[in-house]
Amino acid sequence: MRYRLFGSSGLRVSEICLGTMSFGQDWGFGADEPTSHTVLDTYLDRGGNFLDTANKYHNGQTEEYLGRWLGSRRDRMVIATKYTLSMDHTDPNASGNHRKSLVRAVEGSLRRLQTDHIDLLWVHAWDDQTPWQETVRALDDLVRAGKILYVGVSDTPAWVVSSCNVFAELRGWSPFIGLQIEYSLLQRTPERDLLPMAEHFGMSVVAWGPLGGGVLTGKYTRGGDNDSQRAEGNEARGRTSPQKLEIARTVDAVADELGATSAQVATAWVSQRSYGTIPIVGARTVNQITDTLGATEITLAEEQLKRLDEVSAVELGFPHDFLASRSVQDMIHGEIRTQLDPRPSTARRS
Repeated sequence: MRYRLFGSSGLRVSEICLGTMSFGQDWGFGADEPTSHTVLDTYLDRGGNFLDTANKYHNGQTEEYLGRWLGSRRDRMVIATKYTLSMDHTDPNASGNHRKSLVRAVEGSLRRLQTDHIDLLWVHAWDDQTPWQETVRALDDLVRAGKILYVGVSDTPAWVVSSCNVFAELRGWSPFIGLQIEYSLLQRTPERDLLPMAEHFGMSVVAWGPLGGGVLTGKYTRGGDNDSQRAEGNEARGRTSPQKLEIARTVDAVADELGATSAQVATAWVSQRSYGTIPIVGARTVNQITDTLGATEITLAEEQLKRLDEVSAVELGFPHDFLASRSVQDMIHGEIRTQLDPRPSTARRS
């Protein structure tokens, strides 16, 4: 396992993050506590130090599992948790990104995780009922209080994240240094605005769903057993359309060339993208985490990357396609543009 600097900070995190949503059984699925701890041991033994969880997962049970596992390992691990989602659907203030919800959520997570600080707190999703200015200020207050060290944002429009970070910079408050989004060979629309925005602000990108809900593991293309519930969910989200299955078959073909598994190739593709992308991988068994961590030993060749990129490409849409057209480029820059060396990128890279 190699390590990457996280965003514009000096924090070192492993190149693959272990997602823990499958730890717990309060939602009727997932690994029990002994199995969860064994998966965590396996990840740690391979050099992993970056754990992603949320107060909402299994109604707090996931954080409790982690808290009982951490013990003397606490300082070695980078613990990232989230707040936003409702912990009590009968209480109007038990959800959202406002200050009361934030303080209540952090105190609960600290208690369940059995720690005195959270290394990275994610805003779990955009709350359009709370002014983003309130959220940014409240997060900075908790950083200054030492209860959280860094802040990140998940599942939020690019314009909101940009506004927050510019505001934080002007005020001298803590900016978002990480962006968590769904990103995979089946979901590349973040390339339109979210990823360029993250590069501009020097944010690390943490990608959930790198296996496309299991579609990119070969589950539906290699004749394996299909889990009916997951199959229905993937069908509803369009993940098993003919075009998406063609992407999965290309992943299978590349995996066969490398003597690797499809899951390893799909994960390696995310990890080899620009913007310092860190895939979040989940596991309910030791075999699953062992398989996926094998992605760290894979390097996709340029030709393989090209095939995967081409089969999964998405239209960037307006104004990106419009501005990139030759006629518009000629009008903006004149014909001299063909003789002009482009300015080196000034983006701060993580």
